[in-house]
Amino acid sequence: MKRQYTDEHAESGVKAPLPDIETWPNQYRERYQIEIVMPEFTSVCPKTGLPDHGTLVLRYTPDKSCLELKSLKMYTLAYRNLGIFQENIVNRMLRDIVRACRPWSATLEGEFTPRGGIHTKITASWDRKRGYQD
Repeated sequence: MKRQYTDEHAESGVKAPLPDIETWPNQYRERYQIEIVMPEFTSVCPKTGLPDHGTLVLRYTPDKSCLELKSLKMYTLAYRNLGIFQENIVNRMLRDIVRACRPWSATLEGEFTPRGGIHTKITASWDRKRGYQD
């Protein structure tokens, strides 16, 4: 059986230029967790061109910097017309967030609405001791 998805589909969007995620100085040295829910996330399937919809939930423990929410919103909106697989969205976004704010730890969950009867939930985590756990 011939594969319908190519390596180009799999790599689509992984290295696409996206807006920078800005940060601001954390005013507290105590460790605490921030949760950001993004319920209207949209991207595009790189093979079919059909839209993918989902909810992203970010939980992170800031160190010296916190994410600036407007820039995070502009970053996520850039995915709207980007052809990228759901697994790549979660992993790419987590890496970009870690690069931007250097938290103590971060977890990003992507829960994507069913298409063709299949519901997908992807979770990627990072912390300073262990690195990435995809």
